[in-house]
Amino acid sequence: MHTLIVDDEPLARGELRYLLEKCDEITSISEADSVQDALSEILKQKPDLLFLDIHLTDESGLTLAEKVLQMKQPPLIIFATAYDEHAIQAFELNAIDYVLKPFEQPRIEQAVKRAANYFHRLKTDQQTDRPKIMDTIPIQMKDRIYIVKIDQIIVMGVLDGETTIHTNDRAYTTKEPLSTYEKRLRSDDFIRVHRSYIINQKYIKEIEPWFNHTYQVTMTNDLKIPVSRSYIKEFREKIGI
Repeated sequence: MHTLIVDDEPLARGELRYLLEKCDEITSISEADSVQDALSEILKQKPDLLFLDIHLTDESGLTLAEKVLQMKQPPLIIFATAYDEHAIQAFELNAIDYVLKPFEQPRIEQAVKRAANYFHRLKTDQQTDRPKIMDTIPIQMKDRIYIVKIDQIIVMGVLDGETTIHTNDRAYTTKEPLSTYEKRLRSDDFIRVHRSYIINQKYIKEIEPWFNHTYQVTMTNDLKIPVSRSYIKEFREKIGI
């Protein structure tokens, strides 16, 4: 993949270039130090991948990402920044990954591999006219940002102002509202069953009648989730009962 590094700090660009040159997936590297310079390089060279800083001298990297997404065939974007507070906004702009400074070789390689996998899927989708759907979501917690595969999510729930996302491997708790994640669930497998719960129907183990003509759903991780009366109709239609 031809890659463009966009950062206004020469040392940061040099460090990232050094790490990227060790990645087999990267075929060539260019650099830009401003939004205007980056736009010019993108139009001229048509890179496959951007490593984009957020705090640039002349403008925000987020603004550049918004402009790039208006292009017919935009490059993939990995944000590479010292600040973690923009992660959710970055992923709403379809970022592939969000890497924090100081950079480390294993983390850069992980991000590049993720981009390469998605890049090859895009090529396949373009050949078969299949829609391009992101298959992961970012979850911002206190210590770091986790990238979670959507098809591994069992339940999302809210309690005491915190959202907990249960997967096959573990549970993630974040301050982000449930609605933030609900917008990113494009799969028909997910069902809102309560104002506080969204479940993945692939992981339903059993359904039992509950109070006032409602249901209680037991998931494969043994969590018991109520289906409220407001969502009974949609639940029955999706499940087919």
